[in-house]
Amino acid sequence: MDKTLFEILACPVCKGQVLLAQERQELICRSCGLAYPIRDDIPVMLEGEARTLTVDERIGGAS
Repeated sequence: MDKTLFEILACPVCKGQVLLAQERQELICRSCGLAYPIRDDIPVMLEGEARTLTVDERIGGAS
């Protein structure tokens, strides 16, 4: 994913920072507890497409 694009992205729900989980191809918002998929190098920033983070992911144990 393009670094410039990543730097301007924010969670569409809370407008908070998202973190890149490259191994899972996701953008993670720990504040909301959501992970947004990246498909074909395009982030899908739709709440309906996001998955809920596990407890470990939300507190930062895994990303």
